[in-house]
Amino acid sequence: MRIQRAGGWVCWWVWFVAALAVSGSDRLTPTLVSEAIFAPEARHNHASCVVEASDGTLLVAWFNGSGERQADDVKLQASRRRQGSRSWDPRFTLWDTPGFPDCNPSLHVDAQGRLWLFHAVILANTWESTLLQARVSSRWRTRGPVRWDGMEPVLLAPGEDFLQILNGQLPRLQLERSRPDLTSRQREEVSEFMEGIHLGATNRLYRRLGWMPRAHLTTIGGRWMLPLYHDGYSVSMVALSDDQGRTWRPSAPIVGLGNVQPSLTVRRDGSVVAWMRDNGPPPHRLLRAESTDRGETWTPAVDSEIPNPGSGAEVRVLRSGEWIFIGNDVENGRHSLAVWMSQDEGETWAFRRRLVEVQAGQGSFSYPSLLEARDGWLHATWSEAMGGRETIRHARFNRAWIRSAGQYP
Repeated sequence: MRIQRAGGWVCWWVWFVAALAVSGSDRLTPTLVSEAIFAPEARHNHASCVVEASDGTLLVAWFNGSGERQADDVKLQASRRRQGSRSWDPRFTLWDTPGFPDCNPSLHVDAQGRLWLFHAVILANTWESTLLQARVSSRWRTRGPVRWDGMEPVLLAPGEDFLQILNGQLPRLQLERSRPDLTSRQREEVSEFMEGIHLGATNRLYRRLGWMPRAHLTTIGGRWMLPLYHDGYSVSMVALSDDQGRTWRPSAPIVGLGNVQPSLTVRRDGSVVAWMRDNGPPPHRLLRAESTDRGETWTPAVDSEIPNPGSGAEVRVLRSGEWIFIGNDVENGRHSLAVWMSQDEGETWAFRRRLVEVQAGQGSFSYPSLLEARDGWLHATWSEAMGGRETIRHARFNRAWIRSAGQYP
C-alpha cells in the first residue's frame, strides 16, 4: 500500500511539475530560436517529422537522396537532440530499402514509449506504386542508429463501398464548381480533374497501392488514426487501428478536388477534422473535412480560409485546447512559412505569426512538422532550400511569441 501511495504521489508530482512548465513557458519572454540541423547541401532533403522521447530527447526524420521517387538512392535519415543540448547529433540512416526510394516518414511514440515509423517505399518510381510500411522499436533513445524490433507492410484494400461513396460525392463537387463566375476553361479543368479521380478509384490496384503518410498519427480513445493520401487520383483516407497498430483497415474516402496529405485534429466533443493540402483547381485553400464517428466516414472536403499553394501543412491541438496551424500562408509559392493559433477549435485564427519569409523565388520553406513538448515549448521542423542547397531546419518557440504579433483583425 505504501508503494502504491508513493507511486501516486510521484505521478501527481510529475503532472504538477509538467503543468507548471507548460504555463511557465507561456509566461516567458516571446522567444523564437532556429537553426539548421545539418549544413545545407546539394542533395535533396525533404518531408521531416519530429517526435519527443520521455526524457525530452527530440528525434527528427526526413528523406535524403539525389531526387525523390525517380532516384533509387533515396533513404530515410534522422538526428537526435538531447534535452539541454545546443546542437544536434550527427545524422544517421533511419531506414534504407536497398534499390528503392524511401519517402515521407511519419513518426509516432506510443503509450509504451516505443517509436513507430510509417513511410512510403516507392516500387516503380511513381507515387502510385507506393507500398506503405510500418516499423516499431523499443530501442531508439540511445545514440546511433535505431534498432528495429519488427517491420511489415500496412496492406489496405478499399472495396466497392469505397468506390460507391466516392462516386456518390463527385456530382456535388461538379455542381459546386459549375458556378457562373468561372470561365469555360476553368469548368473544363474541374471536369478533367474529377474524371481523373473517378478513373483512379475504379482501378483496383490504385485503391490498394499508392497510399502515403505525411503528418503525425492521431489517437482518439484507444483508436489510432493514420492519415493517408493517394497522389495518383488526389483522394485521402485514414488507416484505422483498434489494436495499437497490429491490424489496420481503411476508412471511407475523403473526397474533394485535390485534397491530399491530411492532418487530423480532435475537437472536445470527439469529432475529428482533417486539414488537407490543395492540389486541385482554384481557389487555393487548405481543405477540410469532418468525421463524427472517429474517422470511419467523412464529409466532403471544402475550402477553409487558410491559403495553400499546394504544399504540406499540419494542424495540432495543444494541451491548452488551442489549435496551431503551420504551413505556407500564401496561395502561390513556398517562400513564406507561418504559424496561426486558434482559440475556438479552428473556426477562427486570432493570432498569426510568420516563422520565415523571403521574396518569391529566393527560397523555399515547406512540409513542416509540429510538436508540443512536455515542457510546453513548441518545436517545428521544415524543409529549407536556398541557393540550390537544402537542409532541414528546426525552430523552438512559445505561445507567447505567437501572441506577441497581436490579435488578427
